[in-house]
Amino acid sequence: MPRILANGVNINYLIEGAPSDQTVMFSNSLASNLSMWDLQAEFLIENGFRLIRYDTRGHGASEVPEGPYSIEMLADDVADLIEKLGLGPLHFCGLSMGGMVAQMMGARHPNKILSLTIADSAAFMPAKDTWQERILTVQESGMAAVVDGTAERWITEAGRKRLPSHVCKIREMILKTDPLGFVACSEAIRDMDLRSSNPLIKKPTLVICGEEDT
Repeated sequence: MPRILANGVNINYLIEGAPSDQTVMFSNSLASNLSMWDLQAEFLIENGFRLIRYDTRGHGASEVPEGPYSIEMLADDVADLIEKLGLGPLHFCGLSMGGMVAQMMGARHPNKILSLTIADSAAFMPAKDTWQERILTVQESGMAAVVDGTAERWITEAGRKRLPSHVCKIREMILKTDPLGFVACSEAIRDMDLRSSNPLIKKPTLVICGEEDT
């Protein structure tokens, strides 16, 4: 997959489907990469959508510059990526950390988007100590120290029993995440507060959350 310099960072991206006015960009969660959208991509391409997937800085095959990062920085990466790829306004969907980026895109770069889908996300993380504990754990012991807890938060017990092959892929994706990128993005999540900027969002926005997402 190609990489392009956006906002000073080499970003890995993937374009799928024929050119269409129904273009959707997907933003990944913490400790994942653009492959997390494989199942959605297959369905949407079959139904005539054009997809843009990318790895957030510090994740997947994108560059891992020194942190800390901020949600504003991650949104600026996306805005410049859209510009560099010569794309018009598009629909933007983000999960968890990607949903935080979506919120900032709506407030900071409204001319780049047509609509937002914010999935299983938040505008503020009050549990700063929890995030700091995860950061220290990964700094000291790497991604192997958090893979079990992360997979258990992401997938219900019933889901782990029903989809063992998917669970294996997810665990592998988590383990391959660069610890430096994980820490820098975790710092961005820990320190964010989007409550003051979110009222600036004017584009159509869908907020969804799984009922068993803790």
